[in-house]
Amino acid sequence: MELQIAREIINVLAQGIHPVTGELMPPDSPYNEPPVIRALFAVSQALEDCETSKLRREQPPNAGKAWTPDEGIRLAAVFDAGHALKQMAADLGRSRIAVEARLVKLGKIEGRPGLPLRPGRQP
Repeated sequence: MELQIAREIINVLAQGIHPVTGELMPPDSPYNEPPVIRALFAVSQALEDCETSKLRREQPPNAGKAWTPDEGIRLAAVFDAGHALKQMAADLGRSRIAVEARLVKLGKIEGRPGLPLRPGRQP
């Protein structure tokens, strides 16, 4: 379920409305209790903040672009020279994870559990 849909359901519940039927919840429903209403609105706001912060994060300029042979050669050279991953990523306009994955593919480092390599793109 997408966060936006979950947030809409939470907002409807906070208004005391059944999200599936659209009927008002009975007066004795826990969804009509002020602490529950405040909690639902707080969760809704937290989900909105989470969505907004994800949208605000800027991607590196070359994120999602294919690596060129020249970039691979350049990466291998700066890696061999001992540069830090963070600096290599900034210089190449890539994320640190993308640089690490490319170094695995180039045989410069070993893969590690949790390194997000795409299926079928193993080194």
